[in-house]
Formats: sequence, C-alpha cells, structure tokens
Amino acid sequence: MTFRTAVQDVLDPAQRREEALAGYDVLGNAPQRELQALVDIAAQVCAVPRAAINIITSTQQQQIATTGFAASICAREDSMCAAVLEHTDRVVVPDASLDTRFSENPFVTGILGSVRFYASAPLTTPDGVIIGRLCVFDSQPRELAEAQEDALTAIAERVVDVLELRLRTRELEDSLATLTQTRDELHRSNEALSVFAGQVSHDLRTPLTAIMASTEMLGQQPAVSGDVWSERLVATAHRSATRMAGMIEQILAHAQVGAELHRADTDLGLVLASVLEDLAPTLEARAASVAVGELPTLPADEQQLYSVMLNLVSNAVKYARPDVAPVVEVTAERRGERWRLSVHDNGIGISAADRDRVFGLFNRVETSVDGSGIGLATVKRIIEAHDGTIGISSPEGPGTVVWFELPAHAPGQMAPAPPPATLDAPDTGHDD
Repeated sequence: MTFRTAVQDVLDPAQRREEALAGYDVLGNAPQRELQALVDIAAQVCAVPRAAINIITSTQQQQIATTGFAASICAREDSMCAAVLEHTDRVVVPDASLDTRFSENPFVTGILGSVRFYASAPLTTPDGVIIGRLCVFDSQPRELAEAQEDALTAIAERVVDVLELRLRTRELEDSLATLTQTRDELHRSNEALSVFAGQVSHDLRTPLTAIMASTEMLGQQPAVSGDVWSERLVATAHRSATRMAGMIEQILAHAQVGAELHRADTDLGLVLASVLEDLAPTLEARAASVAVGELPTLPADEQQLYSVMLNLVSNAVKYARPDVAPVVEVTAERRGERWRLSVHDNGIGISAADRDRVFGLFNRVETSVDGSGIGLATVKRIIEAHDGTIGISSPEGPGTVVWFELPAHAPGQMAPAPPPATLDAPDTGHDD
C-alpha cells in the first residue's frame, strides 16, 4: 500500500473526489479537443442526439464536454448523474419519468428539460474514485443494445485515460523542470567550487612558496647544516611544505573537474605514451615494466584523460609488493558502444570491501605509502563527466585491476563500426 493510498483510505468519498478533481485540474481547464471527440463518439454509438461528460463536485454538476447542446453548470441536487454517482457500473433507464430515482427530477419534469431516455457510465479513476459520469440522453424513450452499453462504458474509461495522460504529462514536465533546475544549480555550484578552489589555492601558494624557499635557504646555512638536529627539522619542514603544495594542486584539479569538456578524437595510445615518458624516472627507479596493448581513439578531453592514466599507472607502480618489481599491463576491449580500458598490476591489491570506498575523497586504504586520497576521487569525477563508469576487480593472482568504460562515440553521433577483431581483456580495476 502506497502512502497516497493510505491517506485516501481515511478520507470520505467526497474528500477523495475533490482531491482527484484538484489533481486533474479539469474544471475550467479540460483537454477540450480529446474529450469532445469522445463525447461525440458516445452519442453516435448510442444513436442519441445528446451526450455529456459531467463532473460532480460537492455542490455542482459541471459539463466539460457536450454534444447536441451547450455545456452548462447546474446545482448538484438537480443533476441526474449525481443521483446515481456512486453506481460503479453503467445505468440504463429507457424512460426516466417511470423511474423513481428520476421521476421528480427537474430535467425530467419539464422545469429544466424533458429527458426520457437516460444512460450513463462512471468516470472512475485508477484509485477507484468516481468523479462524474459520461451520459447520453434523449427526449424519447428508447433501449440500448448490449454492445452499445459496453461501448458507453469503454468510452467512459477512455475519458479517464485522457485525464490521466494529461496529469502524468504535467507531472513529467514538472519533474523535468525540477531536474533542469537542479542541473543548472549543480553547474553553478561546480563553477563556484572551481573559482573558490582556484582562489584558495592562489592565496595558499604565496605564503607556502615563501616557506619552501626559506626552509631551503635555511638548510644551506652553516649553523643548520653543521647541526644534525637542526638540519633534520628544517628538512622535515621543507618536505611537509612541498607535500602541501602538491595537495593544493590536487585539490584544485579535483574541483575543476566538471567544467566544460573539450571533447576531440583522442588517441589513448599517445596519451599513455606521454604518461610513461613523464613517469620514466619513477619507473626506472622502481625497476617497473609496463606492457601496453592496442588502445583506441575516443571522443574525450585529452588533458583530463592524461590525468586519469597518470593516476592509474602511478598508483599501479606505487602500491607494489615489498621486494617485487612492479609489472603493469594496460589493455582495451570493445564492449558494444563502449570501450573498457584496464590497468592490471601485480601489487598489494585492494580488498573487495574497500573497492568502492577508495573512490571517495580523502579515503585511503593503504597508509604505509604516501598519498592524499584525492587522486582516485578525481579520476572517478573525470570518468563520470565523460558519461563513463569506473570500478575495481580482482585478477587471477596478486594485484589489482582498475577499469573504466567510456563511450566509443560522441553524444548524438552514430556509433562507429567496431574493429573486425578485438583482444579479450580480463575484468579490471585501484587505490590512491
């Protein structure tokens, strides 16, 4: 049972009807063209000169579409449809002047009309609330065939379908407007965050640069270099300032993700080649080897994907097992309209329980290795800004596989045909 249903169960029928009518917004604002077509069909099917869609409120009957006469409003106590409003099935009366429910009604007696034949079907909402009736009538007594009665009921159901469709369309439009507003606010928030991070980084860099320069010069002074304890304190201060400068740069990079992407055809093979060139001193110092498979060209922001590959490869090298030379393999696999890239290492690995957590800002699993906990959070933001996904999986044997998937074609473009053959790559997935 939904909350809406639970609330309706404690309301009386009149309250439920008023609530339903308010939701449909049908009084004075009905979808005229669609309802007119249905009421015309009802009159034709039943072979009568007049028909009406009557909405019943607590005080009135309001006709929102009619055939054979002009729509009007009358008091509820004068309404023939109100007299049988709670009937959940069709009502067919060959001669209303002989029916005790209607014989004294002013639409039958001649005061407001001279109705003899009357038939109607309920307008029942999906929640079981009767909001009015579709009626057909004539000044002459007549009968309806069973097929005509069935058709009258079916047309009444279509009237409610029209009202429901308009209600759901309006709700969808409201939701879309809310989502659009949320998106715009998020965009403004990202821009404000980027500006704020840039300003803070600038304000912090100036004194930090002075500290780094001062500690470096201080360490060269004879009074410091000649005293082991003083030299150690100054060196520690200089390293801490340098590490803080690096963290500021990382925070700024993280804040700037989400700005407008500069998509272009990006050869990931060339991007990775630049990464390996920049990491060459680290790779050589750690005796690391990197094997690279054939990588695709994708519509992406080249500079941001450089940051992704730099983080993933440097992590793969940094989180090596003690006394084991790092071995890294970078591969790609076409999966429908997406490419999956995998960075597989032979390092210390990441437990299944930590694989989602490592992508959170400042979350670190392995604290024995220097890091800020910003790198993988930034990588995740970059991949998601490209409409991609990222994850971690376990390879056979030691290590970790970090993988990410990106669209093979730009938004709004047809997917290019996949290459005739692709190399299989294991499911992949790392920590910063």
